Amino acid sequence: MKRSVLLLAGVALACTSATFALAAPEDLLPPGFGNAPPPPPPPPAPAPTPRSSGATPAPGPATAPNANGATGSSSSPVVQPLPGVGEGLPVSQGSGIALPEGFPTLAELEKMETDEIDQILGLTPKFDIPAGARRSMEKVGVLSSEEGGFHSRSFAGQPAQLVSAALTAAKGQMLSRWGHILLRRVLASRLDAPEGMDPASFAAMRAAALNAMGEETVARALVQDVDGSNYNRELADAAMESYLATGDILGMCPVARLQPLLREDGEWEMMQGLCLAYDGQVRSGERRLQKVLGTQMAPTIDVRLAQRFAGAAGEGRRAVNIEWDGVEDLTAWRFGLARALGVDLPEGLRRPGQQPELDLAEVQIPASPLLDRVQASQQAAARGTLSAAAMVDLYSLLYASDLYDAGAKAPARQLRAAYAAADVAQRIAAMRNLWTSNPGYGSQVLTAYAAARIEPSDAFADDAGELIASMLTAGLDRNAMRWSGVVEDGSLGWALLALAQPADNASVSASAVESFADVSERKARFLLAGLAGLGRLSDDDARNVAQNLGTSLDRTGPWRAKIERAAATGNAGLVALLAAVGMHGDTWAGMTPRQLYTIVRSLDRVGLSAEARMIAAEAVARG
Repeated sequence: MKRSVLLLAGVALACTSATFALAAPEDLLPPGFGNAPPPPPPPPAPAPTPRSSGATPAPGPATAPNANGATGSSSSPVVQPLPGVGEGLPVSQGSGIALPEGFPTLAELEKMETDEIDQILGLTPKFDIPAGARRSMEKVGVLSSEEGGFHSRSFAGQPAQLVSAALTAAKGQMLSRWGHILLRRVLASRLDAPEGMDPASFAAMRAAALNAMGEETVARALVQDVDGSNYNRELADAAMESYLATGDILGMCPVARLQPLLREDGEWEMMQGLCLAYDGQVRSGERRLQKVLGTQMAPTIDVRLAQRFAGAAGEGRRAVNIEWDGVEDLTAWRFGLARALGVDLPEGLRRPGQQPELDLAEVQIPASPLLDRVQASQQAAARGTLSAAAMVDLYSLLYASDLYDAGAKAPARQLRAAYAAADVAQRIAAMRNLWTSNPGYGSQVLTAYAAARIEPSDAFADDAGELIASMLTAGLDRNAMRWSGVVEDGSLGWALLALAQPADNASVSASAVESFADVSERKARFLLAGLAGLGRLSDDDARNVAQNLGTSLDRTGPWRAKIERAAATGNAGLVALLAAVGMHGDTWAGMTPRQLYTIVRSLDRVGLSAEARMIAAEAVARG
């Protein structure tokens, strides 16, 4: 019995030991690892404050001992007032924070959009580009001098008043296709601003001039070379026009979001709404557009087009009807949005051939109907906006399209015959059909490369003049020179080749120039001016021929003095700009032989002989 009790006690002890072992596992970490850090030492006692007198302060009340026998403070915490708050004014009357005058009330803030609140609180970002990637306002443009542009310092040392006046005078249509191309190169070059002119204003003037020429695509590229934080009102206006004309509606959003107060008109407010919608804030964008409609900041048709465009961003839950009733004119806003949305324009508003600015923009918008683009390409090519290769591309699209009948595709078939007809006579006949169906200069641009494929032959000597003129519209002077052995002296083809030949030492006799007067006396005067400007006619011969033709090349004036002075200093960029001033106009009737002589001579002196030759040849072909 005693032994059983001992055994049970041993078993119980073993179980208890096992339980303790499970409850308290052995610590395998080294000593001191994982222990809480020691408390920081108490701060040193403050030094006694020196006193001016030996008086002993009166003893204060004794502190009561705490439960541990130590004395402690039982006073309430002290709250230190903020400086300037409550001084001379009861605290209950306000917080003491002074708000600026006109600051919105809480009720007004609750009705505002997020971007409006950010704008009031100064939270709108000032930059959208990292500091290391921001671009300087020097050398703003698209083409560097290595890419065919003019020198960046072409206008840097010139007075701002002179450059501004020249840009204003050259704004609009150019009578010369090659003059248009030359001015486009000047305006698109990477240039420093003139002395005393703001770089943003200089970029704005160049972009506005490009827009007026129908070169909105180049203007858009130019304004995109300026960071949004550097825009001013003039540059924003020019940029908005270029974006609308090219159908790039949202291209203005970076500037609109960075500088919402740059403009205060209805179009700018609608642009803010569109940018909000495509930034993911569709509801905020719709409310902004509805606000514009309610306050009548913009016409109803403009807002409806914007609402339709914003609805395409997503989450659009209502259809927007576009009604043109009562609309009498087609603005850039309406045209750009309608084309971007694919909305048909009423026939009374869109009149091809009668709205040049819209015709030039039509070609550049891919969303425009193909047939409208083809029809507008004639004027664009004649102006210089569209190249011969781009024009052929448009006609090729028309030829391959299944959306139009045989009658609409007839010009495309004629162009194909001009390239691919088996017989050379048929190819020339196809070109003549294109020239007669569209008598403008654009048809000759269209057939430039087809004309270059014709082998020179005496059998086609009568067609040589038109073929050479067509080739020179695209600058194919070496192809045209192959006809030099075919053309007769005194013919149109001979006159064009006399001006277009690249040889520097070429010379022409005075008698040959006078014989060309039998073809056209006005063309003969332009031939005289071009040959004299290129130095291919001696001064004495030029003077005698001018007298026989009843004209003069010697008269001077302020414009001639400026361009000749620029040519004497070798400033090609300024010469090109001033030459554009002399070629500004609608028709060649406004060009005089004296002007042409000055332009050709100045361009040739500064190394722009190729442009001078093409302008002179164009004057004879079109004059």
